[in-house]
Amino acid sequence: MSEHVITQVANGAGIITLDRPKALNSLSLDMVRALTAALLAWRDDSAVAAVVIRSSSEKAFCAGGDIRFFHEVGNATPQGGSALLEDFFTEEYALNHLIHYYPKPYIALMDGVVMGGGMGISQGGPGCGVRIVTDRTKMAMPEVNIGLFPDVGGSHFLSHAPGSLGRYLGLTGLTVGAADALYVGLADYYVPEARWSALGELLQATPGAGLRDAIAAFAGAAGSAGAGVLETERAAIERHFAADSVAAIMASLAGDEGAFAQKALKAMQSRSPLMMCVTLELLNRGARMDVADCLRMERNLVRRNFEHGEVLEGVRALVIDKDNAPKWSPATLEDVTQEMVDAFFAPPWPAHAHPLRHL
Repeated sequence: MSEHVITQVANGAGIITLDRPKALNSLSLDMVRALTAALLAWRDDSAVAAVVIRSSSEKAFCAGGDIRFFHEVGNATPQGGSALLEDFFTEEYALNHLIHYYPKPYIALMDGVVMGGGMGISQGGPGCGVRIVTDRTKMAMPEVNIGLFPDVGGSHFLSHAPGSLGRYLGLTGLTVGAADALYVGLADYYVPEARWSALGELLQATPGAGLRDAIAAFAGAAGSAGAGVLETERAAIERHFAADSVAAIMASLAGDEGAFAQKALKAMQSRSPLMMCVTLELLNRGARMDVADCLRMERNLVRRNFEHGEVLEGVRALVIDKDNAPKWSPATLEDVTQEMVDAFFAPPWPAHAHPLRHL
């Protein structure tokens, strides 16, 4: 088990507390394994009727995977630790699948920063997910910012968002709040900060079997998150992000002098040109796939991404050296070819040997 994952069973509920506050609960391999072990143990335990996952800190639910670890072991030989990188993504994506199809209510308290891998461990599927956001929620799938792509099931939950909203989130990597999370369909309930402590009391006092209904009633009386930016700018999002290529999307944004369009364009201008193109292809393909196939596709892409090295350069520039000047390869969108994009989707394994073949 991990020192950063605290588990307990109380009043018919399995409670998971992420406790790595200095790293904003960034997921390590040990944390992924601890989460998986707890969920597997509780899945068939009649004493556990629901699961609650939360953070020990109001700053962040989970900021994603431990990207410093990615950089360290991604630059290592297998003897030096890069095999652990393979384990991390295989086990993380298997955990995402376990959560999506969990047979009991899976209640995620998405307070504070919820990004990347944090989305993967909060996005329970329609049969189990109870996703709660607050005034402090800062949600994003910012992987293109570090030369990666929206993974942890992002190829499924972003591609199944209404209209072009998933494309906007995946290609810009920009952060949204509670109202936008609800509007996109990445959250179920809003609880204002003033009612947060009362929600905690409700969770403690209510037996696990009654938690889903109790939360629905509580949130219904707690007030509305109002209209978010994405709802307000929906027409602009559809006008620009429905285009059939990254170049066309950016050209459309460039022709719009509005503040929203210019912010999106500026964000995309700093992202990896190759990984934006890969991301658009990923979302196009993911829209036709189920969760398991999406995760298998993402697992293929992770291997190809680290072989290429784009994510290693992105993490170096933003986190290690902090020069904020990644040397993307290719450096410009014009130099990205369809052959480069297609190479990321070429399976590294035959189907019978895929590390997620059993999902």
